[in-house]
Amino acid sequence: MPSKLDPALHTDKKPPWIKVRLPTNPVFWSTKSMVSDLKLHTVCEEAQCPNRWECWSQGTATFMIAGDRCTRACGFCAVKTAKPFALEADEPARVATATKRMGLNHVVITAVARDDLADGGARHFAETIEAVRIENPGITIEILVPDFNGKDDALQTVMDARPHIFNHNLETVERLTLLVRSRAMYRRSLHVLKRAKEMSGDRIATKSGIMLGLGETEAEVLQALDDLREAGVTVLTLGQYLRPSAKHLPVVEYVHPDQFARLKVIAEEKGFRHVASGPLVRSSYHASDFKPELDLVGHDTVAVGV
Repeated sequence: MPSKLDPALHTDKKPPWIKVRLPTNPVFWSTKSMVSDLKLHTVCEEAQCPNRWECWSQGTATFMIAGDRCTRACGFCAVKTAKPFALEADEPARVATATKRMGLNHVVITAVARDDLADGGARHFAETIEAVRIENPGITIEILVPDFNGKDDALQTVMDARPHIFNHNLETVERLTLLVRSRAMYRRSLHVLKRAKEMSGDRIATKSGIMLGLGETEAEVLQALDDLREAGVTVLTLGQYLRPSAKHLPVVEYVHPDQFARLKVIAEEKGFRHVASGPLVRSSYHASDFKPELDLVGHDTVAVGV
């Protein structure tokens, strides 16, 4: 892997293994219609996920709460940066209704960063988790959260709502964090993951993800994996960074699928119990394939699979 973001190495020509299938399944359109009817946002659309055609065709989606305007401007992210609107009090109920209509037994809930709010939107996360659990008992609830500016009280609010899987993405290696992530800090993200585990004990699985192709070295990736394991993370995703637009960070390298496969083996040897590694892997891609009950002790009954 290249060691730095050398402009001469930038490339926008995608290799043959970066392929996206367009929707042919009618379930895709029914999922799209349901999301529209309930006036919900999904990270699938807002972040231009390359797998949205596949996931929506299977009747799954990752719901994005707290609006579609982010207070941060990360160099990799397609979600727009703008002054957010006020939180919608009925949004938790609408998300819960969607999980019921779709017949989900595993849901992923994420959010934009809300640095304009004292708690970073933590209470809204908790209310959504609680609403989903009431509407859809037995569902596995996975959350993908921002760092809440490292505030333990905000994090505690979320953890008290008892999600089954807590995901906060490291996104990149330590050296590239200032370039790739807006306001976020590498060590703070590790702190958030560690504290989430400490707050819940063995009642929750913690998860994180890293994008490849931004100019990181393999040694830096392996160090990041060690740092995540030290923070207690057991679920890992590794995927290829894809440039959303010309305004975003360029791709330095398209990592070959064989390298992703090799990193998966290495990660498992380091102690990660569930690893998804591949060019099109994203945080919530095939999320229900993970088996959190292997990591949970004394939690609510967990049903896995969609």
